[in-house]
Amino acid sequence: MNSEQILLENAKEFANQAKKAAKDHSYNSAVTLLFKAIAVISDLFILKREGFIPKNHTERFLLLKSKYPEIYKILNKDFPVYQQSYKIKLNKEYADVLENDLKRIASITEVNI
Repeated sequence: MNSEQILLENAKEFANQAKKAAKDHSYNSAVTLLFKAIAVISDLFILKREGFIPKNHTERFLLLKSKYPEIYKILNKDFPVYQQSYKIKLNKEYADVLENDLKRIASITEVNI
C-alpha cells in the first residue's frame, strides 16, 4: 500500500470505530477517534496537494492556516475538544459536532470515507 491508501484506510478505520464508540455512549473515545479521522483526512489532502505528510500537529496547522483556511478553521475549532477528551467527560453533543465536521472535511477535501 502507498501512503495515500494507508491514510485513507486509517481515516476510515477511525471513523468506523468512532461510530461504534458513540453507539456505546463512549463519547470520549468517539471524539478522539473522530478528530483523528479529521486529522488524517487533512494529512491526505496535504499529501495530494503538497506532496508530503505533516510531521505533527504544529506543521499541519501552520500549513492549513496559511494555504487552506477553510480546513484550518474546522481543525482549530475541534482541537481543543480533542485535548479536553483526556481531562473531562464528553457527551453526545461533542461527538455530534465532530461527526458533522468530519463530513464537512471529507466534502471539502473530496475524500470518500
